[in-house]
Amino acid sequence: MSLIDLIMPKMGESIMEATILKWTKSPGDKIDLDETVLEIATDKVDSEIPSPVEGTLAEVLYKEGDIVEIGKTIARIETDASASSTPAPAKKETKPKVQPAKEEVPFVPEPEVAVAAPAVIASASSKITTKDGKRFYSPLVKSIAAKENIALQELETVPGSGSNGRVTKKDILAYLKTRSANGSSAATIHVAAAQSNGHSAKATSKAAAAPAISVSGGDEIIQMDRMRKLIADHMVMSKHTSPHVTSFIEADVTDIVNWRNGVKAEFMKKHGEKITYTPIFMQAVVKAIQDFPMINVSVSGDQIIVKKNINVGMATALPSGNLIVPVIKNTDYLNLVGITKSVNDLANRARNNALKPDEISGGTFTLTNVGTFGNVMGTPIINQPQVAILAVGAIRKKPAVLETAHGDVIAIRHMMFLSLSYDHRVVDGFLGGSFLRRIGDYLESFDVDQKI
Repeated sequence: MSLIDLIMPKMGESIMEATILKWTKSPGDKIDLDETVLEIATDKVDSEIPSPVEGTLAEVLYKEGDIVEIGKTIARIETDASASSTPAPAKKETKPKVQPAKEEVPFVPEPEVAVAAPAVIASASSKITTKDGKRFYSPLVKSIAAKENIALQELETVPGSGSNGRVTKKDILAYLKTRSANGSSAATIHVAAAQSNGHSAKATSKAAAAPAISVSGGDEIIQMDRMRKLIADHMVMSKHTSPHVTSFIEADVTDIVNWRNGVKAEFMKKHGEKITYTPIFMQAVVKAIQDFPMINVSVSGDQIIVKKNINVGMATALPSGNLIVPVIKNTDYLNLVGITKSVNDLANRARNNALKPDEISGGTFTLTNVGTFGNVMGTPIINQPQVAILAVGAIRKKPAVLETAHGDVIAIRHMMFLSLSYDHRVVDGFLGGSFLRRIGDYLESFDVDQKI
């Protein structure tokens, strides 16, 4: 008999901890190889953790609702296998957590940290220097700090109980209780941070003040679920981080509509897939990014990081009403059929909560189809750390002026609005407008003779 440690696995580059949602097995239960033992939630996605061996669940080290660091032992499984058969990777996974803080840093690339960097500490990277060396703050802690208007200087004073003195969620929540009891309001902290940046304390105090909400007896109060809270924090952070500008164009997509109507039955028969407009829009986006590579960038402090890979994310509505953005990696290497298969696969698994953490990270540009909801246009919020997001509206028949060899005529055409929101720190109007217009040009010059 031997005991095998079940380790909290690494679920993505920027994820350093996870919350235990539910234990599907109890101590004493038999477990098969790869059978689900528990369900966990991270800042990005929910996942099921399988057993690495066959045996009996001997001990559970954490309760449901506990937040556990990556690499920690969360349970022990008793097996008949000898100690020599213990899987080596499970033992080795704990090593990164016991090394000095400087060894932890490579697991959190700078661009990923920018995703969750709050407004008040947006200039800070994942490596925050203190008197004791370098201190790491997880995206979750940064998100809470942003929500509570905790400046970087104040965050550095929070005592940490995690590995190498790292501040955990429990630490910052405990600090907030103490902070509130001592009478330090969020507005006061925000004012102090603003003054250090040379802003008006009076104006900042007004901006930080939340409006009073009156609740009557007939009103219903609904508690946000975990994903809705994450989305809310991410959207607020994005608006604080990037000065948003949105440009619009209208494109004639009549040829695309007619081509799709003519091939969709054959496409289904040949490939077993439905072909929607999304892959066609995505293909045009990729071509335009290749023409304007400075759209495919991220900002880190005063540096612009130009991405070599084109990884297009697509905003997908979930049955719960929330949104998630699965990412098609290296979209520029796929033809229309390949993009279609990837779009359909990711969309289906997103709705069934079956996405892997890597499939919702690493995006360099995002496409959202507001036309799905019958909207003709939208002003989307940038998905940090990207610098642009495209919204495509509903395709509608409209009278349009066509130029012909015999003069201008009015005809019924399939028209669609496209809107591009971009980060005005690095994307000027010329670049953003030209890029958007190029997408429209590719859509209007769609090759109706291409084979499937």
